[in-house]
Amino acid sequence: MRVLLVGSGGREHALGWKMAQSPRLKALYIAPGNAGTARLRADGAEIANLPVKADDKNALVQTALERKIDLVVIGPEGPLAAGLADDLRAKGLAVFGPSQAAAEIESSKVFSKEFMQRRGIPTAKFSVFRDYDRALAYIHELEHPIVIKASGLAAGKGVIIPENPSQAETALRQIMVEKVFGPSGDDVVLEERMSGPEVSLFGFTDGNSVQVTVPAQDHKRIFDNDRGPNTGGMGAYAPVPVFAPAMAEKIQRSILQPAIDGLREEGRPFVGVLFAGLMLTAQGPKVIEFNCRFGDPEVQVILPLLESDLLEILMACATGHLSEVQIHWSKGAAACVVLASEGYPGKYPSGRPISGLDAARPDSFVFHAGTREQDGRIVTSGGRVLCVTGWGESIPLALKSAYTAIGPIRFEGMQYRKDIGRLAVTSTLHA
Repeated sequence: MRVLLVGSGGREHALGWKMAQSPRLKALYIAPGNAGTARLRADGAEIANLPVKADDKNALVQTALERKIDLVVIGPEGPLAAGLADDLRAKGLAVFGPSQAAAEIESSKVFSKEFMQRRGIPTAKFSVFRDYDRALAYIHELEHPIVIKASGLAAGKGVIIPENPSQAETALRQIMVEKVFGPSGDDVVLEERMSGPEVSLFGFTDGNSVQVTVPAQDHKRIFDNDRGPNTGGMGAYAPVPVFAPAMAEKIQRSILQPAIDGLREEGRPFVGVLFAGLMLTAQGPKVIEFNCRFGDPEVQVILPLLESDLLEILMACATGHLSEVQIHWSKGAAACVVLASEGYPGKYPSGRPISGLDAARPDSFVFHAGTREQDGRIVTSGGRVLCVTGWGESIPLALKSAYTAIGPIRFEGMQYRKDIGRLAVTSTLHA
C-alpha cells in the first residue's frame, strides 16, 4: 500500500514507526513530518517527509491524487475538524479519520456534552455559557468543585481545574474575556468535578463495529506529583493496573459502541479512532471527554504493545471491514516520558541542538514530537520535543527502560517528570 500520513508530532512518528513494520507497506509519505519521521526506514518501502502543511487541505488532496495513495491516515485533530477527511473522500480516497461533522465530538465540547446527555452516556453534570457575567454568577452559586473547559480546540490546554473560587474567576476571565484560546473560548462548559483514577481508552472503528486497544494513563501536569499547569501530556504507561479487562469490555458496550451508534444515527458516521478520556468514579466509569484521534503521548505506549499489523487495521476501518480483523496485543507493558522545552507549557525557545539521539537500545525508542533538522543537526522546534518510550514484561521494567534511554539525551533547558508511572507501580505492588 501507498500511504499518506498527515501530521508532524510524536503521534505521527509513532504511527509511521508502526506502519513501517508492515509487510504490506510500499510507500509512506509524511506531511510534513519531523526530524524523526525523516529517519524512518522499512525494507522494500519508500519513506519520506513531504513539505506539505497539515492544514493545507488542497495541497494534501492534490498530493494524495498525484502519488496514487491507497490510504490517508490523519493524525491531528485540527485537519479533521477542518474537514480534510471529507475533501479526501470526495475524491474517492480511503481515509482513516472522521468527517468534520463526526469530529465535532472533540472540536465542540458543547456538542459532545449534549450528545452524551442525549445518548445516556455517563458523564459529569454540566452547564454551558456564552455570557461571561452569567458564567461568573453561576460559579459563585455552586457549592461543589468545578472544571472549566473552553468548548473548542485548544491543543490539550483548554481544560482548567481551579482549586478555589479566585482561580475559577481568573480562568473564566482568561478564557471568555482575554480570549487566551481565541474563538475556542466563545462558549465554555462548567462541569462538576469528578474524582477517581483517569484512564484513556481508544476504539478502532469503521463506523459500525468497535475494537478497543489496551488502556493507557496520561500525566497532564507539567511537574512531579501532578503539580503545575496542564500540558498536552508529559508521559504515559500501558496497560493500567486498576483497569481490568472486563472493565474495557464493559466500556466498549456502554460508552464507545453507543457513541459510534449515536453518531451514525445522527448522520455523523465516525471512521477512525475514538478516544474516550475516562474517570473511574465511585459510581462507575464516566466520560471526561471524547477525542477524534489518537492521544499523544498515549499512542506512543499503545503501539509498541500491538502485535497485529497496524496498516491492516487502519485500512479495515477506512473500508468498512473492521469486524473481519482480529487484533492481538502483547502481555507486556510500555511507558514513555516526554522531554519538553524550557518554559513549556508557556512560551518556550526553539532551535536548541539535541545530542544523544543515536544511542539505540533494543527495549526503547525515541519518538520525535517537536524537532527539525537545521544545518545537519537535529534541533528543538516545539514545546514537547521528544517522547522516550521503553517496554518490558512489567510496568516497572518498562519505566526503567524509558528512563535509562533518556540518559544520553541532552538539549539546553530540557525538562521532564521523574515520577511517570509512580501510581501504576504502587498499584502493581499492592495488587
